[in-house]
Amino acid sequence: MLNHYEAAFILTPVLSEPQMKEAVDKFENLLKENGGTILNREEWGLKKLAYPIQGKTTGFYALLQFDVEPQVIATLETAFRRDEKVLRFLSFRLDKYAFEYAEKRRNVNLKKQEEA
Repeated sequence: MLNHYEAAFILTPVLSEPQMKEAVDKFENLLKENGGTILNREEWGLKKLAYPIQGKTTGFYALLQFDVEPQVIATLETAFRRDEKVLRFLSFRLDKYAFEYAEKRRNVNLKKQEEA
């Protein structure tokens, strides 16, 4: 049974824009290879951190929303831990209310992009 998940992660700020996109692609491809379906991908860009992590005060924020089997989450988190570009990560299962909210937010973002 596939569950709905979100994974938010912060990448080190020393990366260039193409390197950041490549790192996000890597995690997206890992999910696809393990039978996952990517529902949404958001790259929030370079943001100031609330507190320094590994001596860095900024980081690239990214969010993936996906459907996947529960055992694949352990594989994803292992990949996050092994990648030196990842400063922090959080992955969690969405309940039906959180999934509905994420869907609405995704639709609003799509409308904004179409208008621009």
